[in-house]
Amino acid sequence: MATGGRVPRLNSLLKEVISEVIHRGIHHAPHINQFITITRVEILPDLSTATVFVSILGTEADKAKSLEALNQMSHQITMMSSKRMRIRHFPSLTFVIDTGLEKQMRIEELLHKIKTEREARPPDETSSTG
Repeated sequence: MATGGRVPRLNSLLKEVISEVIHRGIHHAPHINQFITITRVEILPDLSTATVFVSILGTEADKAKSLEALNQMSHQITMMSSKRMRIRHFPSLTFVIDTGLEKQMRIEELLHKIKTEREARPPDETSSTG
């Protein structure tokens, strides 16, 4: 079992190592989009499995192909990554699309729309002082 700050440190290290492997080791693989960013890694406390959150630029079809390719190559990515780290048991990797950035952009878009609509509205007569 991992203790204290070990899991967050491993998450950060895994993020760096996996990103390097994808961009330097398998970037030439078919269906691997060159615009893949590892946004975060969440390893289970028992260190057996890690979920790798990725952001992929492109169409929905491009994202799906790249995600499928990453998951099909997860064993190869695991093997290449494990050679760059010194841990007894390297976790199995599962890649998922990180929708957090898209959600954040949508929220900002909605907030901007609300602000624009408020500014375009004439002042409310009942709220005037005097």
